[in-house]
Amino acid sequence: MPDQEPLSVDELLDIVDERDRVVGQARRAEATARRLRHRCAFVLVRDGADRIFVHRRTARKLVFPSKYDLFVGGVVGAGESYDQAALREAEEELGVSGLPVPEPLFGFLYESPEHTWWSRVYQVRCELPVAPQESEVAWHTFLTEQEVAERLDTWDWVPDGLEAYRRLLSWRAGEARPHAPS
Repeated sequence: MPDQEPLSVDELLDIVDERDRVVGQARRAEATARRLRHRCAFVLVRDGADRIFVHRRTARKLVFPSKYDLFVGGVVGAGESYDQAALREAEEELGVSGLPVPEPLFGFLYESPEHTWWSRVYQVRCELPVAPQESEVAWHTFLTEQEVAERLDTWDWVPDGLEAYRRLLSWRAGEARPHAPS
């Protein structure tokens, strides 16, 4: 497990505009309380059997406590890149070192009445034994895509992760469509 501590409520974040340009900085707790737009990385993790890592967040989480999530990840620290945050967060939450660099897929702006952040979605294969970070993960398992699909409408998912997963499914469907002849 990496030696670096997870980002705390006092961690400094870059605040960004509607085009994802840095316009200032704020502490994580302030960014959340004041609905300041910042950055997050989402990493879909698959094991060697192509199953998806699914977990329930701890009750102590600042945002979306005790909800299920299809992604590991989190906020991007001030001056940190999305790519750096994706790898750092994935290793921290999975409790592994030496994870392959997550592959960037796409970005989107997540907005709700309470929250707003630019999001980058990644994927990575983890064939290492996981030991999830107890301060972040209350429960975990690996599920097939079919098992995930069966739970999408019944489990209490984090709303940003659910939106990211639905966008991922749409992105993959679009990617799989043949190109029209020119």
